[in-house]
Amino acid sequence: MGALVTAAIAIVGLILGWVAIEMACKPCLEAGRTAIDRSLDPNYDVDDNIDRSSGLPAYQALPDQEQSSTSISSSVTKI
Repeated sequence: MGALVTAAIAIVGLILGWVAIEMACKPCLEAGRTAIDRSLDPNYDVDDNIDRSSGLPAYQALPDQEQSSTSISSSVTKI
């Protein structure tokens, strides 16, 4: 009988611990689950993710990132 009580207490402790972690980390967990759901959705297209205020796709590179790639290629000399 003592083993059953010990097992029940352990299971209840694990469940309460899980609930506490879910409540404490809710914003992070929801964001992660949303990202996983989007990545597993075959109908989701990254190109459709458009910032409504500017009308531009949210993934566009900044202008300074494009300039850095050209400066690296211009510094290479041919032998």
